[in-house]
Amino acid sequence: MSLEINPDLVRDFDHIWHPCTQHKDHQVTPPILVEKAQGIYLYDREGNRYMDVIASWWVNLFGHNHPRLNMAITRQLEKMSHVMFAGITHQPAIDLADTLVSLTPTGLDKVFFSDNGSTAVEVALKMSLQYWQQQGQPQKTRFAYLKGGYHGETLGALSVCGLEIFRTKFEKVLSDQLPVDGPDCFRCPYGLQRQSCNAECFEPMEKALSENSNTVSGVIIEPLVQGAAGMMMYPPVYLKKLQSTCESLGIHIIFDEIAVAFGRTGSLFVCGEHDLKPTFLCLSKGITSGYLPLSATLTSDEIYSAFYGEHSERNLFIHSHSYSANPLACAVANESLSMLTESNFLESLKPKIAAIKECGRQFDGITGEFRQTGMIAALELVENNKERYSFEKRVGYRIYLEGLKRGLFIRPLGDVVYFIPPLVITEEEIEVMLNTAHVCINAVLK
Repeated sequence: MSLEINPDLVRDFDHIWHPCTQHKDHQVTPPILVEKAQGIYLYDREGNRYMDVIASWWVNLFGHNHPRLNMAITRQLEKMSHVMFAGITHQPAIDLADTLVSLTPTGLDKVFFSDNGSTAVEVALKMSLQYWQQQGQPQKTRFAYLKGGYHGETLGALSVCGLEIFRTKFEKVLSDQLPVDGPDCFRCPYGLQRQSCNAECFEPMEKALSENSNTVSGVIIEPLVQGAAGMMMYPPVYLKKLQSTCESLGIHIIFDEIAVAFGRTGSLFVCGEHDLKPTFLCLSKGITSGYLPLSATLTSDEIYSAFYGEHSERNLFIHSHSYSANPLACAVANESLSMLTESNFLESLKPKIAAIKECGRQFDGITGEFRQTGMIAALELVENNKERYSFEKRVGYRIYLEGLKRGLFIRPLGDVVYFIPPLVITEEEIEVMLNTAHVCINAVLK
């Protein structure tokens, strides 16, 4: 496959500023100009095909251009495309809220719609803070978060972000929250294995919450997989301990399942699979299978009741988005959830999960760790003694370029090469994905 620079393509991007992109790189390798997408593949203007192994930033569940999802939008478009969601409601939102409540753990009875993952988190943070104010505990204003955690890039979400690359330049305007050392199973300070430990690494969180319980409003966490940190994976026993501690201390739990819900870990929701009951559940990304922006924050009747009463600024939850519960987005989300929950779809993921595990064995000879949770897999590349490669070596970026040459669209997180393909990927395509990635990595590391 040729990656020669086409001057016309360079001019196409003169006025665009892409996210998380050093544009000087595009002087050498311009972004792929995708003309169409079908299934798990992207096609550029020259007709080259790329396997989308990161599901277009983790959102695509059923492949691109799926006929059922296309039809769901078409049917809704014939009725209405958008209407404000205050003083007005509509059937697609009603149906979606009913379905989400029926599929999530008992007690998550209210659904607040917004339009992206960061705002779903912002909603949960604000609801938690205001709840405690209206319960006569205004001193509970802080949130505990893991130092490797990521929950979005708006200022509120950045305040509970544990990754310096996202927050350092904005530190002076971020609110003061409570960072806590979290699990790092690859470099476990206790010398234990994630498959058999009892989450001894929960000790720092237990200590932080016990010492600050009077001022902590809630804990926010990515369950099982910390995505932007490099797909760091840890066992569910950590979450069990967190729930027990928060319940005993009267602290809210916010589950950010934006990246891991809707089949990514092999189940619909982590909290449902492991019998966990968060106070707030944040959802987005796969909820519309990558078709339209939509997010949801679920919470309990207990939280909702603190805002219910005679109209006043004291108890009203002041938070709104122009595109909240967009009918087109809700319609495609309803169809996506139908597809997830019918015909034993989740059961059909089991042989694919096994195929990822089996094909992942080929990375055993490469220094680092291959790890997997359901349909999410990652290879962390390291030098001597588990040391990360220096930034200047740009190992991940060079692997990305090798992938493009071989028809594989990957976007490593630093030196962590990860795989979150659409759930409809076949076992044969999984083998191609991982075998090709192995070739790319060997080409760079030699």
